[in-house]
Amino acid sequence: MINPENMSILIVDDMKSMRLTMRKMLQNLKIGGSIKLADNGKEGLEILHRSKCDLAILDWNMPVMNGVEMLETIRNDKLLRDLQVIMVTAESERDIVTEVAETEVDGYLLKPLTLTSLDTKIKTVVERINNPDLATKHRIKARDFEEAGDYTSAIEQIKIALSHKPSASRLLRQLGLLHLKIEKYEAAEKCLLKAASVNKQDTLTRVHLAEYYENKNELEKAGRYYLEIMGLSTRYFDQALNAGEKLLKKGSHKLSVEIFTKIVTLSKKSNPIRDKIIEICMANKVYQFPLQIFEQSIKENPSNFDIVYKAGLICFEMGNQEKALEYFLEVDSHVRDHVGAKFRIATIYLKMQKALQADDYLNQIMKINPNHQETIELRKEMW
Repeated sequence: MINPENMSILIVDDMKSMRLTMRKMLQNLKIGGSIKLADNGKEGLEILHRSKCDLAILDWNMPVMNGVEMLETIRNDKLLRDLQVIMVTAESERDIVTEVAETEVDGYLLKPLTLTSLDTKIKTVVERINNPDLATKHRIKARDFEEAGDYTSAIEQIKIALSHKPSASRLLRQLGLLHLKIEKYEAAEKCLLKAASVNKQDTLTRVHLAEYYENKNELEKAGRYYLEIMGLSTRYFDQALNAGEKLLKKGSHKLSVEIFTKIVTLSKKSNPIRDKIIEICMANKVYQFPLQIFEQSIKENPSNFDIVYKAGLICFEMGNQEKALEYFLEVDSHVRDHVGAKFRIATIYLKMQKALQADDYLNQIMKINPNHQETIELRKEMW
């Protein structure tokens, strides 16, 4: 049994003032016989491995290792995984709350903290430690059986736990994953679907469903789940991007573009992600979506002539010669000696049967680079 007055508490926050404030608040509440302080998750883990703690209070946003990363590490460590954890954050985004819920946090507090909120949260957590409900007891037994490789007994324990909490998405998810381990796929799917239906914020279950459907090559179902997942968390862009690429190759262009659009929107204009999506689309001869991305980028930064040139290339591939020419001429008028733009202009003028204008641009290229092979070949075709 843990007594709040003499329990050992670890406070992890990168702001010294916040660490000291929380320690003072705990002292005023007469909570904690031993209070340890750390300024990031990595340092906090080192303390946990050196000395026993009954409770960790973690800040979400920290350098080196943030609160969610520390929590995940704790839950994956057999010596630490049952530690009670309260997460504290100044953020209120749903994304953060969902991330924390996935990694089995025991309590959640928003800054600025008050004595009342801190007191209530800690005492609630301690009460659960001292008097765990039946569902929790059976869930822990199931975990022990699973680790021993006795999946049948683990399943039975989870079923008993569910008899006490029939709508607990965490238990339903665990039951589904246990069925996957014994290759009872229909039962697994049923459990995971129910877990997703009873908890609209359960990202982790949706990730398992998306992976399950990908493995079955039911890519449309997987894609739909990735759309839901991205509405809850920004942690799964890579998996969603991979699913979108598979859908594109399969011919499901509309759904893949939906996925790509959501990624671009949520990734806060991350150039590497945007460039990867454009590369995927171009490789699969899907041009309209990359063009939309470039056109938006040009509106936001009209002097980025690298983007203007790429927009011209896409229009050229789409067969829209007039629009492509417009982009290439824009580049040529602002970027000195841009051979790529000059060559494309010459090519388009030739298609328009404007040989003199084409030859003028080819001559410009030859002055810049007399060995430009494409220009040499094109001039041979002209004459």
